Amino acid sequence: MRIGTPVTRLLGVDLPVVQGGMSWASSSAALPLAVSRAGGLGVVAAGPMRLPDLAAAVAGVRRGTDRPFAVNLPLYRPGVDEVVDLLVRLRPPVLIASQGGPRRYLARFRDVGTVCLHVVAGVEHAVKAAECGVDGLVVVGGEAGGHPPPSQVSTLVLLRAVAAAVDLPLVASGGFADGRGLAAALALGAGAAQFGTRFLLSEEATVHPAYREAVLRAGVADTRLVGHGLGPVRTVANEFSARMAELEGAGADLETRRAEFAKATLRMAAQGGDVAHGKVEAGQSAGLVDRVLPAGEIVRRLAEEYAAAVAGLPRPEPPAG
Repeated sequence: MRIGTPVTRLLGVDLPVVQGGMSWASSSAALPLAVSRAGGLGVVAAGPMRLPDLAAAVAGVRRGTDRPFAVNLPLYRPGVDEVVDLLVRLRPPVLIASQGGPRRYLARFRDVGTVCLHVVAGVEHAVKAAECGVDGLVVVGGEAGGHPPPSQVSTLVLLRAVAAAVDLPLVASGGFADGRGLAAALALGAGAAQFGTRFLLSEEATVHPAYREAVLRAGVADTRLVGHGLGPVRTVANEFSARMAELEGAGADLETRRAEFAKATLRMAAQGGDVAHGKVEAGQSAGLVDRVLPAGEIVRRLAEEYAAAVAGLPRPEPPAG
């Protein structure tokens, strides 16, 4: 199946399905390779990766498929300049950059033919990124796991506001777990949807079984946004989130909250399995997912569900009489 949109044409993929670049979960070749093979855009998460591991992951995806794939790069990570140098040499088909401005990298990747998408969580940043000349935007709304906008404006609203403000291909992110969500994203002005939590719950995601199980058990109301003023994260409710909520509710000063926030890491949960004290990052869409599946099967189902959702929409009817 092919679903043509401005995003699929820009990226050279068959389906408007982008796998979220999730630290640890897609910091290897397995998950991105499976998604790209199935017709979507697989994304290697460079955030926590050492340079040799990143190079090996990119090489692994290239060995397994000739389809497009992306590397996600958070621009705040330590040693980002060295990572940029490496990626310019590796020439990934697509770069998805976040947590920083595009001016520092855009020209270099343009020179080597890499398509550049930039992650934004507000209209102002979307306009600035568009003025810099990025090829497209990933628009992240409040439902998303990881680092949603502190404003908590939902994807439903934010995507429409960004679509009205810029004329670029858009990828909607936050709250998407099935083909009906994909249909909604395209109806709202996006050319694709990004699926993070849905692919976190795939067989290829390289996370601890306890992390996967905690996300699988979560309902739509079982995540918390914590760390206000510190770069907030959405995490499955646990002892860490309860402690942060307690401090925030008590009006604790920023440094006290910062110290507590820093005690917990994503790696503790995703690699170590400490789902009580680590950051179990996941979106509200966790409550829409009830099983772990192979990533290729997820892509296939998303496309089939999308087609069924579109076919089932009511058609306009002529006026009575």
